[in-house]
Amino acid sequence: MDVAQSDQDKKRITVEINKRSYTIVGHEEPHHIRMVSSLVDQKMREIHEANPSLDTAKLAVLTAVNTMNEYIKLKEECTELMDYIEKKEEKDDHNDD
Repeated sequence: MDVAQSDQDKKRITVEINKRSYTIVGHEEPHHIRMVSSLVDQKMREIHEANPSLDTAKLAVLTAVNTMNEYIKLKEECTELMDYIEKKEEKDDHNDD
């Protein structure tokens, strides 16, 4: 597939985050983009409620830091679960012998 064809497959959707409109362009489905945007907006509102004096730039950075922190924790939990499952499967395989 050439680049021009790939660009044609991109979807464009306008969302509202922190009372501002943004046009998002990508390959994801519109409902996925809306969901992600809604979660970002929700997180920004939560942080703004706790810190009403923050300007938009600081609010955006704190939102990104908080979101990345949550992502890393979830990724670590997922890795731990996958390791647990792998060890359990290995143990079960050895018990079947």
